[in-house]
Amino acid sequence: MTSSPDFLLYGQSFPSRLMLGTSQYPSPAILAEAARASGAAILTVSLRRESARLKEGQDFWRLVRDIGARVLPNTAGCYSVKEAVTTAHMAREVFGTPWIKLEVIGEADTLQPDVFGLVEAARILSAESFEVFPYTTEDLVAAERLIELIGYPGRVFFANSGAESNECALKLARKHRPGGAVIASEGGFHGRTLGSLSITGSPAKRRPFEPLPGPVHFVDFGDLDAIRAVADRTTAAVFVEPTLGEGGVVPAPEGFLSGVRAICDDVGALMVVDEVQSGIGRTGQWFACVSQGVRPDVITLAKGLGGGLPIGACVGLGDVGDLFAPGDHGSTFGGNPVACSAALAVLATIADEHLLDSVKRVGEHLAGGLASLSPNLVSGVRGSGLWRAVVLNGPKAAEVESAALARGLLVNAVKPDVIRLAPPLIVTEDDVDEALPLLRAALHEVGGAA
Repeated sequence: MTSSPDFLLYGQSFPSRLMLGTSQYPSPAILAEAARASGAAILTVSLRRESARLKEGQDFWRLVRDIGARVLPNTAGCYSVKEAVTTAHMAREVFGTPWIKLEVIGEADTLQPDVFGLVEAARILSAESFEVFPYTTEDLVAAERLIELIGYPGRVFFANSGAESNECALKLARKHRPGGAVIASEGGFHGRTLGSLSITGSPAKRRPFEPLPGPVHFVDFGDLDAIRAVADRTTAAVFVEPTLGEGGVVPAPEGFLSGVRAICDDVGALMVVDEVQSGIGRTGQWFACVSQGVRPDVITLAKGLGGGLPIGACVGLGDVGDLFAPGDHGSTFGGNPVACSAALAVLATIADEHLLDSVKRVGEHLAGGLASLSPNLVSGVRGSGLWRAVVLNGPKAAEVESAALARGLLVNAVKPDVIRLAPPLIVTEDDVDEALPLLRAALHEVGGAA
């Protein structure tokens, strides 16, 4: 059996990572200085049961606290369930936290860790009010990165889709104000599960599955007076999109989001912003609502966050992030290491390759090209970033979609008279210049010169 260090520091920063492990116990000052130099946001500290260095552990905790990092004690170096449970109790005594990260139990340098021991230790510690984290930490790092980008303190629940993220937001609203009504927008879309469908502003989508959860009040998108007319001290939440996606890429009127924020503050309701389509760079901003100086209570995310892999996130900001009690919500695959690793790669790529600036620049190039289309069939263009809609003079969107597809161009008929363009964030001006003639030809085929 190889000897393990009494303390093992593992720090993760953005975008670099730091791992320190020694066969001899270094001083707390050295470890803390290494953590400070790395800019680590999360530190996991292994405290073996037989360690007699409680004084040094307390010194280390004080130094870590001073540099503002979060500490997550773990069970690395334990060789039995009993030892892991004892370690957790010692960690709670030393670090003053109920968190514990379950690492390998058993002989760490073999390929036969005690998986059943990990499960048993998790069962015991959960029953003793510990907040047990799994072996991997990709979810923690991804959550920290999202909170950093949003710019406000909060907590993140990872799901697998936008609908699940909005289901989580609905449950937060119920916890905030049990039995309270939800206000949503006509033309809005929040998902196809029963809860998210109940706040989707499309009667045709809702009707086959009624009765749906409620009460829900639907108002015209962008109409602050309509929201004020139905909002009161029984309202649990107002769900809004910065831009209606499925409703035809319709941007909210100027000042709408800040107006919703004011109404929610007046009546004590949660402001929930669905950024499943608009978030993670689609408009040229990380988050459309935050770029407008609006701090919602909840932000929901999905789609672009995983770069094609299934992941969603419900971010509760401020005190809203603490509404759930243990067991209130969960997901079998939410926060899994593969999806969270993909999310971290997406976020790093957008930042490292300056894609937000590119989205703005190429998006304006695209908008200019669309505006040059003949008015014979096109009545207008709207949207922002790489999220644009071409409004047609008649209900020909499905025909234009088919004609464009036949030419190798993917567009989406989101309304009978609206086609949506949402190209990848890595698209270039040259790609746009190649696509525009294809769209022009499709329009010409369907309805005349374009």
